[in-house]
Amino acid sequence: MLSRQLGIGRTPIREALQRLARESLVVILPRRGVMVSEINVRTQLRLLEVRHEIERLVARSAARRATAQERAQMADLARRFLATVKANDDRGFMRADREFNELLLAAAKNEFAAGAMRLMQSLSRRFWYQHYKEAADLPETAKLHADIARAIARGDEDAAAGATDRLLEKIRSFTRATVSADS
Repeated sequence: MLSRQLGIGRTPIREALQRLARESLVVILPRRGVMVSEINVRTQLRLLEVRHEIERLVARSAARRATAQERAQMADLARRFLATVKANDDRGFMRADREFNELLLAAAKNEFAAGAMRLMQSLSRRFWYQHYKEAADLPETAKLHADIARAIARGDEDAAAGATDRLLEKIRSFTRATVSADS
């Protein structure tokens, strides 16, 4: 059906669905179809356990390995995050967050951590999009992102790791808050 609707062959569709399944975004039900995977708090909290450790490593590595240009871009992103707070601009925050995540991974210069982080970021982002209006503190989250960006811009590994710890704890608290928001 997808092949007909999109006007492309079955092989690229099958490969795309298999990739989405590997990334835990869909569940393939043999001979029955494909279903978008469930988004739940328990899964998100387990994901955050792993994400915290890898993201901390990535932030420290980025602070150590970033080029002068990447540091300047981080400083600019820190300013943009704070501007989204002043303007109460959730879409601007989301754009800055996406750029920040990609720059962070590029500056860390570790392709293995980058691969793991991209998967975790997409899963976390999906959870966040579903719940942010009911439980997120967007201004605080933007400020925490700005703290990480500034630490990397300065080349301060310890500050980057500490700011990452604070951000991930905030995300963990947000995740737990969705349980009471759903009730």
